[in-house]
Amino acid sequence: MSAAERATAAHRSRWGDPDFVARAPGRVNLIGEHTDYNEGFTLPMALPFDTAVAFSSDGDQRAGPATIASAGFGEIVIDPNGDPASVASWARHLAGVISLLAEHGVPTGGWRAAVDTDIPTGASLSSSAAIEVAAITALLHRAGVTWEPIDVARLGQRVENEVVGLPSGIMDQFISAGAVEGHASLMDCRHLTLTPAHMPADAVVAVMDTGTRRVLADAAYGDRRAACERVVAELGIASLRDATPATIAAVMDPVDRRRAHHVVTENQRTVDAAAAMGAGDVVELGRLMTESHESLRHDYEVSGPGLDAIVQVAHGAPGCLGARMTGGGFAGCAVALVRADDADRFGRDVVDRYDHDGLRARIWICSPAAGASVLGTA
Repeated sequence: MSAAERATAAHRSRWGDPDFVARAPGRVNLIGEHTDYNEGFTLPMALPFDTAVAFSSDGDQRAGPATIASAGFGEIVIDPNGDPASVASWARHLAGVISLLAEHGVPTGGWRAAVDTDIPTGASLSSSAAIEVAAITALLHRAGVTWEPIDVARLGQRVENEVVGLPSGIMDQFISAGAVEGHASLMDCRHLTLTPAHMPADAVVAVMDTGTRRVLADAAYGDRRAACERVVAELGIASLRDATPATIAAVMDPVDRRRAHHVVTENQRTVDAAAAMGAGDVVELGRLMTESHESLRHDYEVSGPGLDAIVQVAHGAPGCLGARMTGGGFAGCAVALVRADDADRFGRDVVDRYDHDGLRARIWICSPAAGASVLGTA
């Protein structure tokens, strides 16, 4: 059963048929890492894993409570006039949506919902963004209001920043809200636009979970951002989006110069990768992904032993066109571009040969999915 089917069944068992089901996908970034906070480019795609909210109205839509049953965390009642930061940590994404969306005049009280997900747990595939986008989509649908994906994403980012307390960017919510099926999307982080890029039919994406988890990486993340900010100040430019390899060569500090070199070259790789997708050139796309990993490993220094191990294994697996770490780094997932005809053999080979710290890899073979939507009920 899909997440939407399970959420619908859970709603029926408690309250009867839902009015509708809203869904939103997780995401993975194919290329363009640590470029978002430098006003650069990323190339994410939505995954065929959803968080679903089976929704029905119940009581006063302005002031009535929201009763939410989560398949993973149990049931909670949220007061739309309460402090969203005071609820259980797992529900703050939902409470934040209720609180912040009400500021826009959207009725956010008086409802019941069953929530379920098939986004793999612990793999950093944006499950938090998916629940935010699904809840926003549900409440907008009930109100008969339509927002552009960027506006949904901005509200989701506010929830993360202001309620949950995480200094995250906007990419996860933006692609979850605005993805086009069969396409990755070139995201311009300065102008906040998504330009779909068609995934060639002869290639699929393998998301490879190393089983490693980030520990105490926030300080390293802050250090990388600070390096970028120092270079921007030294060069007197608005952001690293405006730098070139030639201007970066003049940076005095060698470590800052390497950090900036990654960002500048990664921006160009990402634009080139979107062009390669549009041209159906999977070989070039794979080459750029591999080059990205080496830059993240050597210039930005945010890879990790598990990530390097699985990328190396992937390169020797059947049908691999390119592989790289994905996400903030240090641990978590990598991603590979694989010839579609070899996908099953690729997955088995990586699982068999991955060997890091006694961990076992998880592999998901994916094609790009659609962004958030509202489904009817059976």
